[in-house]
Amino acid sequence: MAKQDLLHRFLFEQHAVRGEMINVDETFQQILNNHDYPDAVKGLLGELLVATSLLTATLKFDGDITVQIQGDGPVNLAVINGNNLQQMRGVARINGPVVAGSTLKQMIGNGYMVITITPNQGERYQGIVAIEGETLEECIDAYFMQSEQLPTRLFIRVGESEGKAIAGGMLLQVLPAADEDSHDIFDHLVQLTATIKGEELSALDVKEVLHRLYHEEDVTLYDPQSVEFRCTCSRERCESTLMTLPEEDVIDILQKDGKIDMECEYCGSHYVFIESDIQGLKNVQNQQLH
Repeated sequence: MAKQDLLHRFLFEQHAVRGEMINVDETFQQILNNHDYPDAVKGLLGELLVATSLLTATLKFDGDITVQIQGDGPVNLAVINGNNLQQMRGVARINGPVVAGSTLKQMIGNGYMVITITPNQGERYQGIVAIEGETLEECIDAYFMQSEQLPTRLFIRVGESEGKAIAGGMLLQVLPAADEDSHDIFDHLVQLTATIKGEELSALDVKEVLHRLYHEEDVTLYDPQSVEFRCTCSRERCESTLMTLPEEDVIDILQKDGKIDMECEYCGSHYVFIESDIQGLKNVQNQQLH
């Protein structure tokens, strides 16, 4: 049975600082399964997945979140979609050769990171940060400095263990009620947390990790939240898309190929429509109009 991906929240009892620890090995593997990405792109998607999960857990909202990076480099898009239930999916689009060991800036070129939060109720929020740092961690730090008054640090660890992709990370954040002492202790806790290794996040129990890092601190650990790969594609969504296309384009594809085969770029699912399917959709559309 596959190990379940989990997000753990914890609190330093003596200080106004909270934390999160996450392991998303299985979710990461499922995002990679249907694609043949270069290693550097795999790493970028893993980092984005960890960052999105940790970000989602810091935000109090019910709804969807998208963290995407786009630019004019060989990787023109890398995106993770998720929600408050920690259901994640992701994809990258590549339009040129990606050299092994490429940095974020070398892959994306001139670009920016866009974080979009769409609550089920309320206003949509979007934050945009130019990609100026060499790592995703630096970009996220810049985002927090720009949008949050609370000092926040992310630690992202992506790599390989026993031939399998692994991804995990940690987040520390000063609480709103913090005093000056808390800011000093925050810097100390950041230094401790920075020593965490990806293999430890992947292989060790959360209590052991917290003890290794913070054995002199009084840490309260809360019940975990599961993280999983979940694609939101469906035949109904494809039908809606087809009905927005110009009719001549649909007819042209049907005449050329005998069918319309729509593939989800996230999970690889195929939705096939033949002429009678399209006619049925048009009939339903006409009935709704009259």
